[in-house]
Amino acid sequence: MSALPASREPEVTESDFTRFRDFFYRKTGIMFGDNKRYFVDKRLQERMLAIGQTAFRDYFNTLRFQASGEEFQALVNLMTVNETYFYREEYQFHCLVRSILPEIARTKRRGEPVRIWSVPCSTGEEPYSIAFQLLDNWADVDHYDVEIVASDIDTHVIEQAKRGFYGERSVQHVPRATLDRFTRRVRGAYEVIPDIRDSIAFTRVNLSDPLSTRQFRDFDVVFCRNLLIYFDDASRRDAAQTIYDALNPGGFVCLGHSESMSRISSLFAIRKFAEAIVYQKPFDAES
Repeated sequence: MSALPASREPEVTESDFTRFRDFFYRKTGIMFGDNKRYFVDKRLQERMLAIGQTAFRDYFNTLRFQASGEEFQALVNLMTVNETYFYREEYQFHCLVRSILPEIARTKRRGEPVRIWSVPCSTGEEPYSIAFQLLDNWADVDHYDVEIVASDIDTHVIEQAKRGFYGERSVQHVPRATLDRFTRRVRGAYEVIPDIRDSIAFTRVNLSDPLSTRQFRDFDVVFCRNLLIYFDDASRRDAAQTIYDALNPGGFVCLGHSESMSRISSLFAIRKFAEAIVYQKPFDAES
């Protein structure tokens, strides 16, 4: 069998794009507008060539019916955007250590768990930022059993996060003393020290799949920043319900600066702290 010429890309028609877009939306909650057509087509073509399929129909059947789900996961990894850095929207971390956690601590006995969920965690900058901030700036960090869970739909970025290697650009906003304390220089990069890497549980999750999210419960704080902007209204409401179910009564959720839970769901109360506006699950809610 002759190899496919490099210049000949598999064809993705408008109806193919629409069919795939609807399927991907049902599976992930992410909706690609018509303005994303080129982006989607190129990634579909890349994966089709990678596994030697030239007809969209054959590839689409692989996505739908492959028992292992391996190809769908490979495509998800390619389709999702993962751009982040340490201490992004730092004011929310200040709010966490100065306002949110002290309030949560008043409802717990010393030694009890304080659970924080970072979703999507991307390549790990957010959960590691949370760990750095707690160790540097929350005086009571040693008085509670702090658990940080970091989740993403992209298995590649989860593996990157576990390794904990970052370039200069990723850590440019981290104080030098913090870098010296919590990372080590390895071949020109910064490696998060093992004690911190091993303290964070990295897991895969799909917020649009109830079977995937059912295990995520009893959190005190959820960071879900800059994800809901990729969802439509229905998917945002579903995600809000998932976060609500994951939180303890009185728990908090932090969204990205351009996102507002008030425009998505009435499940949460607005909390205005000195550092940031966040959202709280009512104490009288069922856990």
